[in-house]
Amino acid sequence: MEGEINSFIKVWLTVLISLCYCHAIGKTIPKGTKRLVFILPVVCLFFYLPLNLYSPHLGGVTAFFVAWLGNFKLLLFAFDKGPLTAHDLSLPIFVAVACLPIKIRNRRNPPSKSHQNGHGHAKQISSPTPSPSPRRNRKSKEGPLNYAVKAILLGIILRVYDYSENMNPKLLLLLYSLHIYFLLEIILAVGATMVRSVSGLELEPQFNEPYLSASLQDFWGRRWNLMVTSILRPTVYEPTLRFSSILIGRKWAPLPSVFSTFVVSAVMHELMFYYLGRMSPTGEVTWFFLLHGFCLTVEIALKKALEGKLELPWLVTGPLTVAFVLGTGLWLFFPQFTRCKIDVRAFEEYAEIGALLKNASQNLVSLISSPKQTLT
Repeated sequence: MEGEINSFIKVWLTVLISLCYCHAIGKTIPKGTKRLVFILPVVCLFFYLPLNLYSPHLGGVTAFFVAWLGNFKLLLFAFDKGPLTAHDLSLPIFVAVACLPIKIRNRRNPPSKSHQNGHGHAKQISSPTPSPSPRRNRKSKEGPLNYAVKAILLGIILRVYDYSENMNPKLLLLLYSLHIYFLLEIILAVGATMVRSVSGLELEPQFNEPYLSASLQDFWGRRWNLMVTSILRPTVYEPTLRFSSILIGRKWAPLPSVFSTFVVSAVMHELMFYYLGRMSPTGEVTWFFLLHGFCLTVEIALKKALEGKLELPWLVTGPLTVAFVLGTGLWLFFPQFTRCKIDVRAFEEYAEIGALLKNASQNLVSLISSPKQTLT
């Protein structure tokens, strides 16, 4: 574990130095192909760096933050787009936004009425999936109490794993899914809180209670892992939308745009699993995202065809949406964690961390008690 921590420190020092270089490039090299040429070596380096880590926690976080989100942000930055050019960022803020899953809230451009009333092209490009109706767009409940409850639930799940040998495999996969959700949300919230406390900036939320989703459109576009949504929008969805609008018109252009976004997401998730397990992909993760991309495309097409004539209540659509996401996840997505033995390695890390904390506490007690013994 000690060697892995040293590698983790070296990797992130490399990331920080590389981002300082990119910040300087942004000040001196004009946007476009020329800036892209200078930034591409860093992009290649960021794809390589997670291969130096084998820890599912340290390596997984680094792969997600740097190889995926960081690289996509840098590619946008090369053309003077994306979160790295939304503000006149100082070097520390530039580095934080580039390597952490955070997005600065923009107060200057609130959503227009077309975003809120469900009409118009502006609403379609506001997210990789068109926005749900305001009646279904529940407000985020993020806050200290919310995260404390999820931390407690995560602790309970970790204790329940002690009885995993007697569990049904599907139940164990369900616990894994809850484990991943709670852990991911807590990690992202901690990172955002640190940046917010240091910089004083107001940041966008990373999750918005995905279990309250009213549809696949609501789940993927407005509630689940919004940092990925916000980076896929300008890199994949919007360029495809502009091209599709020329070919098939604005009304139906979101359909291939949404599906293309899920294709790219599938590729990146396969890459994340490779970083975690160093195993060749089986294609199940790709099929998971292609299935959801297809179903979401059908959902949007039906809504456009019906034009709001059929509105089902949340009590019907909500449980169906969560059941579909969980069911397909347990079928195609979450089994990859056991295939790559990510779960086994994660539990080994928890044991090592527990042993380190125990030794540290014993050393601290010995250090405190030593002066007392000397005095006596």
